[in-house]
Amino acid sequence: MDLEKFRDDVYEVTKKLSSHLQENDIPKLNYVRQRLIEMYQENLVKINHSVLELICASNLISRGYIVDAEKSVSDILVCDIFAEKGDGTTIIEIETGFTPPDHALDTIDYYTARIISKIARYSQHCSKFSLATPVIGVLPIPKIFLIPPKAREKKDIEKVQYLCNRFYKNPPIRYEEILNAKLHSVYLIHTDKGFSKEIDPRSYLELSHKLLEKSEVDP
Repeated sequence: MDLEKFRDDVYEVTKKLSSHLQENDIPKLNYVRQRLIEMYQENLVKINHSVLELICASNLISRGYIVDAEKSVSDILVCDIFAEKGDGTTIIEIETGFTPPDHALDTIDYYTARIISKIARYSQHCSKFSLATPVIGVLPIPKIFLIPPKAREKKDIEKVQYLCNRFYKNPPIRYEEILNAKLHSVYLIHTDKGFSKEIDPRSYLELSHKLLEKSEVDP
């Protein structure tokens, strides 16, 4: 653990992000920075993930939100970003695409299950739930989350539930959690330039599918 290096890095990022904020909003971002420094001292966060959290926090703060990081929302869940504005609450979970070595042979299924789990578990604790990812990554979001809960078919819910519970059994995802889960948006994070862009899930899936199609090599 190199606290001095971590502190220097988050101060540098915060300084860069602060140039795009109103003066009275800068202390709000500094609060998030200090929170992450404290979590780093407890060995609970890493620098790459913390930079992504700061960029997302800056985006929300510029839009009038009060932002916290690494906040407990239940006995078992700690969210990356928790924000409040008026009577509404927003949770953002950041995904970098990392999968453990144990899942080297089922990487996509494992990653998809993690996405499902996060949407199902976290979205019940906020008004709006969003995923965030660096622009270099592609999130495997099941299409069922583009459909309103009342229009979701039982067989599709059970299929997604089964995939998720192959990997997440403690506790397992319940049918009702998949049925009622909601995904409000996806944040694309440009780490080098220090900004994030929010888009709706349908546009994100269309964009990611086009990128994957372009990356295919003709036989």
